[in-house]
Formats: sequence, C-alpha cells, structure tokens
Amino acid sequence: MNDALIDSLVAARKAQQITQAQLAERAGLSRMAVQRTETGDVDPRYSTLAEMSRVLGMELMAVPANLVPALQAFVQSGGKFLGQPSGADAPPSVVEQFAAEPEGRRSKPR
Repeated sequence: MNDALIDSLVAARKAQQITQAQLAERAGLSRMAVQRTETGDVDPRYSTLAEMSRVLGMELMAVPANLVPALQAFVQSGGKFLGQPSGADAPPSVVEQFAAEPEGRRSKPR
C-alpha cells in the first residue's frame, strides 16, 4: 500500500480532530479496520480507503504512474498551463479567473 496515501488520511483525520472511532462510525467501518489501516497492519480494500476518504472530504483518484509527475506539477502550479517556456508567464488559472470576477458577473454553467 502507498504509505503516502495512508499518511494523508491520518493527517486529514487528525487535522479535523476526528478519532479513529468517529471516522469508523461515519464511514461504516469497524474501529479496528481504521486502526489497522492507519498502522499498516493490513492491505486495505479500495472501498475502505474510499469511505475513509469520503468522510474526510477527500477523493481518491487512480492516475497512471507515468502521468503522476505531470499531475503533481499541474497541481503545484495552481492549475496553470504546463509546458510554458522558461521565463514565460502562464495565463491565470480557471480558479484565479473565477475568483477575480465580481459575484454578480459570474457566468452560469451551460
């Protein structure tokens, strides 16, 4: 199992000040399942990780291994375009554009 994934779940749980028992109850799991997942004593099912993630406000995403570096760079750039030449400014991300629009001027989704 990916230790970084488990570490992220544990960190999110602790940041939200949720106990293992509370997480288990909200996710429909046993406290022992949460505990053993967090300590690495078991190789958890995808459904277990998905439910833990859901309760913690996270989303699991399967990404092809060869795309992970590009996805990480995209996320770290704040969603700006990748592959810009060195020294070139990337256009603002969609999030930045949306945040810059006044509340009344935001277009409705089509």
